[in-house]
Amino acid sequence: MFERVLTISGKPGLYRLLSSGRNMVIVEVIDATKKRIPVHNTDKVVMLDDIAIYTDTEEMPLREIFAKIYEKENGVLSLDLKMATPEELVEYFEGILPDYDRERVYLTHIKKMYSWYNILVENGIVEFKVEEQEAE
Repeated sequence: MFERVLTISGKPGLYRLLSSGRNMVIVEVIDATKKRIPVHNTDKVVMLDDIAIYTDTEEMPLREIFAKIYEKENGVLSLDLKMATPEELVEYFEGILPDYDRERVYLTHIKKMYSWYNILVENGIVEFKVEEQEAE
């Protein structure tokens, strides 16, 4: 399910890919409304599986960071994003990923990541770990 989750530049929230055509894709808003909308090829669409966070040594996929948060929190994030100070948000993120690149990962990235995590968990999309396929 996580493989079909995407974000659209300039639009809030997350979307589930339903189908694709020649010049557009049909997506469904991941929330209680389940509203379906067309997204044209002029919009910037990014799959969450393609997003990674910079660390001092490599890039860590967003999926792995979400898995770490899920293990730590056992579900919904305990931080209140609207009430937390920037220092609290950064401190919490340092607890999740201590070696993140502080020059390339901004507070806005951290906030967006937390809000995406909450959207996914609230809507039952919690399969963050990739199943290792054994070679036969």
